[in-house]
Amino acid sequence: MIVRVFEDKRSLSTAAADQAANAIRRAILDRGRARIVVATGTSQLDFLDALAAAEKLDWQRVELFHLDEYVGLPITHPASFRKYLLDRLIHKTGIQHYHLLDAETAPHEAALRVGQLLTSAPIDIVFAGIGENAHLAFNDPPADFQTEVPYLIVNLDEACRRQQVGEAWFSNISEVPRQAISMSIRQILKAKEIIAVVPDARKALAVKLCLEGEISPLAPASILCTHPATTLYLDKQSASLLSPSTLAALAAA
Repeated sequence: MIVRVFEDKRSLSTAAADQAANAIRRAILDRGRARIVVATGTSQLDFLDALAAAEKLDWQRVELFHLDEYVGLPITHPASFRKYLLDRLIHKTGIQHYHLLDAETAPHEAALRVGQLLTSAPIDIVFAGIGENAHLAFNDPPADFQTEVPYLIVNLDEACRRQQVGEAWFSNISEVPRQAISMSIRQILKAKEIIAVVPDARKALAVKLCLEGEISPLAPASILCTHPATTLYLDKQSASLLSPSTLAALAAA
């Protein structure tokens, strides 16, 4: 894993978007199309804004999937990840080939249908975040590191649900769905490249667990350390709890 630390969220997001755009262009040049998986949430907003504004990127040759979606939430809800992607990337860029997880009424069928499409060809790049409880997608601890199912129905733990309230997607925890469709850990790791965008002080403990602790289902995003083409983008706030020795090693890399 490559770890890059930036002064602030804005510079982090710009650098991550540059790498993401280049990866998409490279896939299109090599194979005529790029297949991407896109994360959502507050931490991804600046990154996706920068990516949507990238120049000379043929979005008509991009096929998009997303990491996760709440079970039972209508697309009209402000927290809907389908709505998020439509508003912040798909409509901005004109992407025509996208597969959204409609978990409102038949989540198991949606997971199976989109999962079959997802696994029909290799994924070029996954854009990911890390949750405050170190979740990866909606794989809360202890995460399933073994299942080969591309998408699964997961139960959201209290820390994850409180994060959604803290980010103002819901007014109180009783409104946050208790289940979601999530891309599995093993499926995420099958991507050729992973870019993880992780700004803000509230992610600092999770970052520390993932970089300085053991690779463990109790810190699901720690598994990213095993992927040979992952770049983790941090700002000074999200890197603030890393030890001096870790920061020195990152600076020397």
